[in-house]
Amino acid sequence: MTQMLFRTNPYLRDSAAVVHDLTPEGGIILDQCLFYPTGGGQPGDSGWISWDTQHLPIATTVKGEGDAIVLVPAEASALPPKGAHVTHEVDWDRRHKHMRVHTALHLLSVAVPFGVTGGQISASHGRLDFDMPDAPHNREEIEEVLNGFVDADLRISEQWITGEELEANPHIVKTMAVKPPKGAGNIRLIRIGEDEDWIDLQPCGGTHVARTGEIGALRVGKMEKKGRLNRRIYLHLDS
Repeated sequence: MTQMLFRTNPYLRDSAAVVHDLTPEGGIILDQCLFYPTGGGQPGDSGWISWDTQHLPIATTVKGEGDAIVLVPAEASALPPKGAHVTHEVDWDRRHKHMRVHTALHLLSVAVPFGVTGGQISASHGRLDFDMPDAPHNREEIEEVLNGFVDADLRISEQWITGEELEANPHIVKTMAVKPPKGAGNIRLIRIGEDEDWIDLQPCGGTHVARTGEIGALRVGKMEKKGRLNRRIYLHLDS
């Protein structure tokens, strides 16, 4: 099992590791990894891996078999051998923007309180699809609520619950198309706000900023119809 450094410390930019295995396709599996693998609408991290005198760019990171996390090289090149001691460094500017957008989308799910049917994250913007009959017409009001959350500089924290506890509190699951895993250990919740005064609490495995003030100003973009009961709202970082 790969130790998920991105989960315990999303602000860690580089770390030593040991090559645990190589995939037949040329991917690299480390014993501990600070690169987030593609999932939950969030792109896999990119960056670099170094060993001896070699320096290899990593294009993306994906989930492998079981709990393995696979670094995908950006170019065909020599790979570090199994057992090699390496240093891997995340493309921090890109990762941090993903963190800001991901947390901003959690805020959007509060400002637009409908079931979420899908979502996607990039380094400049994100979008959520909502199960709602009509597209909202109060763009300015939504934007004002979102930037109010940002200005409040609310704390972001996590807690873990069991599958049984999640079943007893189904209201915290906002995603309709993808359900949190059950029966496979504890489930991670992301909380926005203080322990007893939070505005959002939902299952999530992605990376987030420590406080909402770190997101920066937000701008609501295009709102469009995507099916009979599906409405898509785009959200942009202003800088």
